[in-house]
Amino acid sequence: MADLADDPDFKAWAERVRAHVLPMINESALTMSLVPTGDTDIKFAVELGLSIMLDKPIIAVVQPGTKVPKHLVRVADEIVEADLDNPHGMEKVQVAIEQAYQRIEEEESA
Repeated sequence: MADLADDPDFKAWAERVRAHVLPMINESALTMSLVPTGDTDIKFAVELGLSIMLDKPIIAVVQPGTKVPKHLVRVADEIVEADLDNPHGMEKVQVAIEQAYQRIEEEESA
């Protein structure tokens, strides 16, 4: 089996993550992610891992009825269950973001 680090496609992807995704997460006050259902979403997994390693507050947004993995519950600062296809669901996410920002500001000023 070939070493993934030698694969040109992997190298290009890893460089895009380092050049674009890492700086965006690093410069953000928090991360908000839509938790995918079904097969593992590599983009989500990488962004979640970077958020954890950069010690960013994490808001995980899940569709109603989604079973959230227990380890994600442990690392997320907020789990918001919301139907993003309706205005009430969008309002719920907005409130969660505002509350998270407020907590961040309170922690930084303490």
